[in-house]
Amino acid sequence: MLEHINNPSELREIKREDLPTLAKELREFLINSVSQTGGHLASNLGVVELTIALHYVFNTPEDRLVWDVGHQTYPHKILTGRRDGMSGLRKAGGIAGFPRRAESEYDAFGAGHSSTSISAALGMAVAAQQTGSERRAVAIIGDGAMTAGMAFEALNNAGVMDANLLVVLNDNDMSISPNVGALNNYLAKLLSGRFYNAMRLGTEKVLGVAPPILELAKRAEEHMKGMVTPSTLFEEFGFNYIGPIDGHDLDVLVTTLSNIRQLKGPQFLHIVTQKGKGYTPAENDPNKYHGVSKFDPSNGGMSASSNSKPSYTQIFGDWLADMAAEDERLIGITPAMCDGSGLNRFQNEFPERYFDVGIAEQHALTFAAGMACDGMKPVVAIYSTFLQRAYDQLIHDIALQNLPVLLAIDRAGLVGADGPTHAGSFDLSYLRCIPNILVMTPADENECRQMLTTGFHHDGPSAVRYPRGHGPGVKIEKALNPIPIGKGEIRRKGKKVAILAFGSMLAPSLQAAENLDTTVANMRFVKPLDVELIRELAATHQLLVTVEENTIDGGAGAAVIETLQGLGVQTSVLLLGLPDKFIEHSTPEAMLAACGLDAAGIIAAIEKRLT
Repeated sequence: MLEHINNPSELREIKREDLPTLAKELREFLINSVSQTGGHLASNLGVVELTIALHYVFNTPEDRLVWDVGHQTYPHKILTGRRDGMSGLRKAGGIAGFPRRAESEYDAFGAGHSSTSISAALGMAVAAQQTGSERRAVAIIGDGAMTAGMAFEALNNAGVMDANLLVVLNDNDMSISPNVGALNNYLAKLLSGRFYNAMRLGTEKVLGVAPPILELAKRAEEHMKGMVTPSTLFEEFGFNYIGPIDGHDLDVLVTTLSNIRQLKGPQFLHIVTQKGKGYTPAENDPNKYHGVSKFDPSNGGMSASSNSKPSYTQIFGDWLADMAAEDERLIGITPAMCDGSGLNRFQNEFPERYFDVGIAEQHALTFAAGMACDGMKPVVAIYSTFLQRAYDQLIHDIALQNLPVLLAIDRAGLVGADGPTHAGSFDLSYLRCIPNILVMTPADENECRQMLTTGFHHDGPSAVRYPRGHGPGVKIEKALNPIPIGKGEIRRKGKKVAILAFGSMLAPSLQAAENLDTTVANMRFVKPLDVELIRELAATHQLLVTVEENTIDGGAGAAVIETLQGLGVQTSVLLLGLPDKFIEHSTPEAMLAACGLDAAGIIAAIEKRLT
């Protein structure tokens, strides 16, 4: 059945009683496909029925579906003409792992970060209202993404508007599963039906002339709902709340969504699903099967990594636990990325000092600032791309008050298959312009450990940014030794050309230097720069070449030029880094090569400048 569906209009021709068969086929296709490409699995298995029901009921792409985060959109892509494209998922030239407007008319809004769906869908609903269109806008958001403040800002705004917006809360928290069953499914059908809503709206009009009676009626309705459904929180925001219902029951989903599509104003549908649904390994361990490499679909087995070197994430996790053992003031904070940021060991050994604040980056930084005010030494583990969301808090709540908060910035630079939504391309640019902050770029694993120690002991805000994956494999010292602030080092002496390498770019710079016989400096610090080292290199070389895995615009190379200008030194400078565009998904190695940031690219750029 699935292979005959190339768009949702063909899906809508299927008999309703055949939809469960389609769901079974879609789930099997999804497991087999992702087993060959890698990607997100458990989250996609959990929304198979919901995706089918949404496209079956709503007239997509005219009706807008806005997926939050977007890592659960594989079923959506398969049903909207990209089934064959799944073999190239997250590969160079292939389809993205997240929704992209440029990829399909069915991708109403691009995503990658969380908690944007309600705001975007509300904007679309109001746009339809402004143009007199009857199209509908639907936001699909998970219970994790609902923890972010932006989601509640959008709910607060939507509740006072009369726009035709549906918010679907995809709740896979198993603690509320007892609330799902025949009674709740029946009530959802009832509460979304025309009769109930006509009575509700009619009662408001009739009793509107007698406010005390109307208020009494509303309270009676709330109490009735409160007896059989979760809290009336969303009703208080101004939404008509329906649910919770079984998100894997296609009959209930289709009936409820069909009823809701006829209703006016803001609607809120609460569904309960199971991550990894239909695939036992993913059901039993949804975290393990959230993001997967290639695996054996018959048993879920994944091949072990052949790289024996510890990742930078692991280096940070071990440092955090080791430093916590030495200093009881250390507090570990993560915005819902315990596994991804390497905090598992710290959480197990120091549970009372571990805080997962949910998908709330802004709160994470100000929460850390508050702790720093009262003598704690907070360390915030955060991805570079997610730190962007808390920029105001970094400036006003941390840097302005010169508070000792250490930012451990993971996934700096290009990240491979996750593509531009998750790339950490801009942190050096947006960090170095902030007063008071110390910015460090480790070139290897041991230097990362030393810089984390340096930042932790620094009496002010500090940041250590390190890439995804493994370093060059140097020996790691157990001691927690800091390094002198603002001091780089010469790693190779050569002639005519001096390469000023920042962080991960030291290794390819050293490779290039062997071919060109150039000097190589490991700059270590972006702020403060080693001014004396820059002065010395400018005086003894014809060309300075800065290399960074960050956008050239406003980055470390720009800081070097500003320093030379301040010194009154005129010399030739070549800036190498990420170009002024978003880099499409591929392997990290291919992406760096395409940007000229491998050894061959550095050699070619220098030779071109010299000639």
